[in-house]
Amino acid sequence: MKSLLATLLLTAAALPAAHAGEVLDEITSGGSLICLVSPNAPGFSVPDSDGVFRGFNADFCRMAAAAILGDAGRADIRGTGFSDSMKTLVARGAHMASRSITETGTRDADAGMAFVATTFFDGQGFMVPKSLGVSSAAELGGATVCAEDGSTTLLTLADWFADRDMAYRVENIADKTARLEAFFSGKCDVYASDVTALNSDRLLAEAPSDYAILPDVISNEPLTLVTRPDQELESAVFWAFQVMLNADKYGITSQNVDAVTADLDDQPTAVARLFGVDGATAEMAAKLGLPADWAYQVIRQVGSYSEVFGRNLGPDTPFGMELSQTLNASWEEGGLMYPYPIR
Repeated sequence: MKSLLATLLLTAAALPAAHAGEVLDEITSGGSLICLVSPNAPGFSVPDSDGVFRGFNADFCRMAAAAILGDAGRADIRGTGFSDSMKTLVARGAHMASRSITETGTRDADAGMAFVATTFFDGQGFMVPKSLGVSSAAELGGATVCAEDGSTTLLTLADWFADRDMAYRVENIADKTARLEAFFSGKCDVYASDVTALNSDRLLAEAPSDYAILPDVISNEPLTLVTRPDQELESAVFWAFQVMLNADKYGITSQNVDAVTADLDDQPTAVARLFGVDGATAEMAAKLGLPADWAYQVIRQVGSYSEVFGRNLGPDTPFGMELSQTLNASWEEGGLMYPYPIR
């Protein structure tokens, strides 16, 4: 047994270091990561006065760039329509998308896309003008519904109305600006989308208080980061997200990570594995072709998951969302976010 073990150890030691995958190598050699987001989704991705995209989804583009390139600023974030974003990935025109794409079985089976990490658990709902006088989706029989072309929204609507034997008519509009214009001008009675998107889109109305979001949530929508297929790229993005969740578990933020890493001897062992020079993330860096301090850069430059949620969607934003009251809370608070062990 001893000789066999020695042989295995010697064989493992002689193996060459893993090489980056084709897409990951394209990112590192090119010096930037092309990431697609919605062109205008308040709280999730909106260009600022300098044309730089800000928001919850845009920050996960920066997370990936910080992990892979060591610099969150090297995320080339581009606003793209929903259907075009998936077509662009399949055509190899971008490296990843962070724009509220629901992971479904048929999409995941597409050889041109890889669904990597769910960053937001949501559900589909309805927005109506208060003047319509309805308080429940059960009252929407015969309504005209504005929805996004190519999205799961259309399929969910068809199932929901058919299951209730309710008639409806759909205005299937791909362009978001045109779709909202149709709804706000009265061409549609109802606007259907994910509930968080409805809260975001309502802010684009001339008088947001004239519109209400109905309490009905009619689907499960795991909104997931999507990359071009590449095992090393998928691993880098997945584990960068897990670093953000693990940081929350141990109370580590962009504001205190320097103090934490300066005193690793007094930190829990799991924290040393996250940020130590000989910790698990350093071993992962060697295997995946990432900067040695990639985990530190994710937290220092972008922050923990709760930081990203709070600054874009939290109580001090127009959305006023309490993370602990959503499905996106930590599993310890009754939510669905569960940090994988990094060791």
